[in-house]
Amino acid sequence: MGKRVGIVGVGQTHHAAHRLDASGVELIAEAVTRALDDADMSLEQVDAIVIGNMDHFENINYVDMWATDGLGSCMKPVFKVTTGGTTGTTVGAAAYYHAASGLFDVVMAVGWEKNSESDTQAAIATCANPVLERDPFAGAIGPLATEYSMYMKAYGATEEDAAIVAARDRNNALNNIYAHNRMKVTVEDVLNSPMLSYPVKFLDMCPRSDGACAVIFAVEEKAKKMCDRPAWVHASVVRHDYTHFGDLEWQWMPTLERATLQAYKYAGISNPLRELDVAELYLPCSTCGVKWMDSFWFCDRGESPKKIIRKRVTEMDGELPINPSGGVIATNPIGATALIRVGEAAWQIMGRAEGRQVPKVKKALATGFGGCSWSDVFILGADLP
Repeated sequence: MGKRVGIVGVGQTHHAAHRLDASGVELIAEAVTRALDDADMSLEQVDAIVIGNMDHFENINYVDMWATDGLGSCMKPVFKVTTGGTTGTTVGAAAYYHAASGLFDVVMAVGWEKNSESDTQAAIATCANPVLERDPFAGAIGPLATEYSMYMKAYGATEEDAAIVAARDRNNALNNIYAHNRMKVTVEDVLNSPMLSYPVKFLDMCPRSDGACAVIFAVEEKAKKMCDRPAWVHASVVRHDYTHFGDLEWQWMPTLERATLQAYKYAGISNPLRELDVAELYLPCSTCGVKWMDSFWFCDRGESPKKIIRKRVTEMDGELPINPSGGVIATNPIGATALIRVGEAAWQIMGRAEGRQVPKVKKALATGFGGCSWSDVFILGADLP
C-alpha cells in the first residue's frame, strides 16, 4: 500500500495568446510562486519537482536545465515527463506517485508552454506517417472533425450539440480571471463562426496559449498540517494504449472508457453522473464534449446528445457541472493544459475556485487527452481515500 496523498496548493499564470511580458522561465516562476503562496509554504519545504512541457512544439531541448531558475530546482531532484497533450496529467500522476511511494513527502508538479514561440501545427503534421496517417496533417482539427462526423452519422448528434458545449465552456470562462479566451457567446455565435473542417467551426476549437501551472502534492501527515481541506487523490489512471494514429477507433474513445472505468473502481464510484460533483475535462474541441460523454459512462453509447447535452445536465446549475474554469476551449498552454484540469478540480474540493466555485464539492474528476487518443484520469475527494 502506498501513502495517501493530498493536493495542498495550486498556482497558475494569467494565460494569453502572447505573454510578451514574460519569458518561459518567468512564466514558470509565476506559477510556482503562486502555488507556494496558495499552500502558504516555502520552496525549501519541497522535496522534489516533476516537470513537463511539449518541448517538441517549442523546439527547445533540455528544458529541465534551462528552467532551473523558474522552478527553484537547484540541488533538488527533478523528473521530466513529456507525453503530448496528456503531459500535464502525466506530470501530475508522476508527482503523485513520487509522494505515494514514500520517497518524498512534498512534491511539486509543474507544466508550461510558450506557444507564441512555437509551431504546434508543424510539429503535429510532421510526427505522422505521410501515407497511412493523413488526418493529422490537418493538425488536431482533422481527426476531431473525422470522428465527430462518424458519431453524427451513427447516433444522430448535430452541430448544434457541439455548439451548446462550446457556449457553455466559453461563458464559464468569464468567471475565471486566469482564462485566455473570455468571451460571452451564444449557440448561434458558435454555429455562425467560420468553418475549419466540417463539422468543426472556429469557436468549437481550443486556442494556443502561453502559460504555466504548478500543483503541490503532500503525503497525509504533511498535507493535514499544511492545508485545512486538502484535495485527496482517490485515483490516478493512465492509458496510453495506442502508438499510431492509424490504430484509432474513431467513433468512440477506448482509452477513456478503460481509464475511467478503472478510476471509478479505485474510487468506489458506481454512478459517476450522480456521485461526482464537478468535472474538469480535457476537451480540445466542443465535439469531444458531446461524443466523449459516453466514454465517461455518464450515459449509454450514443445517448449523450439526447440525455446529457440537450438537457443541459453539465451546465453550472446542472446535475454535473463540467469545466467551470472554461476548460481547454478557453485556455490551452499545452504542457500545462491537463495539469490545470487537476489544479482546478483540486481548487473546487478546497473551496478556492472563487467566482467559478461549485457549491459543496466532495468529489471531482479531472482528465488529460493527447497523443494517439491517450487518456489520463484523476479523481479527487474531500475525504481520505
